[in-house]
Amino acid sequence: MEVDRVDGRTPNQLRPLACSRNTLNRAHGSATWSQGETKVIAAVYGPKAGTKKNENPEKACIEVVWKPKTGQIVFGCPLEKNLFCCLLCSLLPCAINAACAALVDAGIPLKHLAVAICCCLAESGYIILDPNKLEEQKMKAFVYLVFPNSILSVLPGASLQVGDEPMEHGLITSVTHGVMSVDDYLQCLERGRAASAKLSGFLRRSLQLQVSK
Repeated sequence: MEVDRVDGRTPNQLRPLACSRNTLNRAHGSATWSQGETKVIAAVYGPKAGTKKNENPEKACIEVVWKPKTGQIVFGCPLEKNLFCCLLCSLLPCAINAACAALVDAGIPLKHLAVAICCCLAESGYIILDPNKLEEQKMKAFVYLVFPNSILSVLPGASLQVGDEPMEHGLITSVTHGVMSVDDYLQCLERGRAASAKLSGFLRRSLQLQVSK
């Protein structure tokens, strides 16, 4: 099916990507991630010693503060609840990608990097990746997919096969908004997985380039 997008992209084409680190002076780590006109700045403050009573010193506690360009500041919620409730749009993948780059900039040890992508379903049944703001308003359902950026990060030290599934098909999390069929979801998953390879390559190149400077 031919799909005419308002910005001339093909259904699987991502918007232009940009990533930079160390964008804020007072944060322990920071990064800016842009996809088209969508831009997120993420900052990491910590790690620091726990201050809450009965807090387990062996486990990390993450608090997210979301500051939109305009509107109410949201804070004090668990990570998933905070992000998923506030950012159900193209902002959510950008926020996850920016946060991952900021964690790297802060020197936080990570099991793996992660990349996020939004895939959406129109009323007419066609599926597109990485919608812009105008396209979001015409979609009936969205799925937000987060993938590990490496096949080795899914199951460390294991075979490249897990049952009948290759390890690179690992999925960190999936959030849906709206109603779609199982077949539509699986098609979104397939397209999102293909796009994640492009996002992973871009993220690695951006981080390596800035580390070498």
